[in-house]
Amino acid sequence: MKIKLLIVDDETLLIKGMRYGLGDEYEIDEAYDGQEAVKKSRNKEYDIIILDLMLPKKDGLEVCKEIRTFSQVPIIMLTAKGEDMTKVMGLEFGADDYMTKPFNLLELKARIKAILRRTKKIDENANHSEFEIGEFKVNTLGRKIIRNGEDINLTGKEFDLFLFLATNKNKVFSREALLEKIWGYDYYGDLRTVDVHIRRLREKIEYNSSNPKYILTKWGAGYYFKD
Repeated sequence: MKIKLLIVDDETLLIKGMRYGLGDEYEIDEAYDGQEAVKKSRNKEYDIIILDLMLPKKDGLEVCKEIRTFSQVPIIMLTAKGEDMTKVMGLEFGADDYMTKPFNLLELKARIKAILRRTKKIDENANHSEFEIGEFKVNTLGRKIIRNGEDINLTGKEFDLFLFLATNKNKVFSREALLEKIWGYDYYGDLRTVDVHIRRLREKIEYNSSNPKYILTKWGAGYYFKD
């Protein structure tokens, strides 16, 4: 079965080049503005979305935020060179990863495959589709966690990060190690990617994110999960 991919960009030539470069293993749909992207995301389940930041009608941040209200599909955001603050905002709004234009299509393919491989690997490695860690009930098939009967809405990468740390309790992982384990490739980007996802995860699972109980920091070493 082909991977269902939605490319969202207002540059026709760029989409054409991506279609050519990605090859026949992908079932590719296109959207040329933010409104069209949200509509297509509601009407069809995609395996991954490539989302440009600068779009007509709705920008990429708005699109990402809206998609996250109804879907946890992995999103790779495309940004222009030097837009560091926007990259962080993209992660804050729920993007799983980002790439800076211009980019190499081989790297894009590697990132797509790494995200999908990591998602599949976590599901396959879980001993049960549903189990408990502390006060959390984890559902690996639905890719969600429940506390006190309430669903905690996590993005794909947040769920991966939670499950990896929670199933490796009390083991400290550096940001570099987490990038390799969760993002699944040799990452040459900004280590803030991990920090942003940790912060977002704490805001969702901790009673007090400024004084976390579960996901802790070992200064100078990395992050770990304490049950």
